[in-house]
Amino acid sequence: MYSDPESGLKGIIAIHDTTLGPSCGGTRMWPYATEQEALTDALNLSRAMTYKSAAAGLHLGGGKGVIIGDPRTDKTEALLRAWGRFVDTLGGRYLTTTDVGTTGRDLEAVRQETQHVLGLDVTLGGSGDTSVMTGLGIYMGMKACASDVWGADDLRGRTVAMQGFGKVATHTAEHLIEEDVRIIATDINEMALDRARQMGVKVVGPDEIYDIDCDIFAPCALGGVINTQTIDRLRCSIVAGGANNQLATAEDGEELHRRGIVYAPDFLINAGGVINASAEIGQPYNPDRSRQQTERIYEQMSAVLTTSRKQEISTARAADILAESRLDSVRRMRRIWRG
Repeated sequence: MYSDPESGLKGIIAIHDTTLGPSCGGTRMWPYATEQEALTDALNLSRAMTYKSAAAGLHLGGGKGVIIGDPRTDKTEALLRAWGRFVDTLGGRYLTTTDVGTTGRDLEAVRQETQHVLGLDVTLGGSGDTSVMTGLGIYMGMKACASDVWGADDLRGRTVAMQGFGKVATHTAEHLIEEDVRIIATDINEMALDRARQMGVKVVGPDEIYDIDCDIFAPCALGGVINTQTIDRLRCSIVAGGANNQLATAEDGEELHRRGIVYAPDFLINAGGVINASAEIGQPYNPDRSRQQTERIYEQMSAVLTTSRKQEISTARAADILAESRLDSVRRMRRIWRG
């Protein structure tokens, strides 16, 4: 935990695991009500990043950074540079990039104070906007689930309800629209809703989205939205979206399984962003390599669905097993990334 009174920075970096390599995760800026709320978010998100990188076959561990503040009013160059100095104190054990509330332009300020930054604009030698590949990965995950549920991965004519219409959801929607999918979306940000309308997406209120009769429910905002209160309201066959930590508890994943709703584990299908960022580590960024690896999410999701069916366990548990088996195998050799 770090504070810098001069810039107004109050932030947290959580490192969950460095078995496979340096921890990696975006910097989230959000107006948390309390420090405890921010800490809980950082810890949960860092764990998700460990599993995300492990399942994607990356040589990265899990970490996350959070800045307590409103990105619309509290963000300054001084604050971002102070954050960069904080990141730098960890000597490369934590690599940061963008997340909710931060942008590629913000990373340029952070980069002035530390080299441990991924996702800078391609004109600056980085891998660029992580949301592009994240959106592609979610789309591939949806198609894998469709193949399992309906016997074909063609989404033409299906309805997707998107909770949240930020950058990732927008890129996911672009792929869905190309396949003539009907999209219904909500967001608390009026600019996001305007963008959705311009794309031909039907817009509903934030609470209405749970009751939409749809084929796929896509959580694409903050976590914990799949819980005991909302599961009863879902009218879908598949839950697949870009939000991290969608399940409020592990039991919620089991409940989806009992009800016959196929859940695409979030850390598995939203890994496109970290895959894209990893493509610039130690080598010039190659967009073709990034896209090719992101498209493999289809195969990984299919493998999880097969394991779930054969072992009669939830897809949430099957995905955990996929990640944990890789972590356990490498952990026998080393536990801490030393640089």
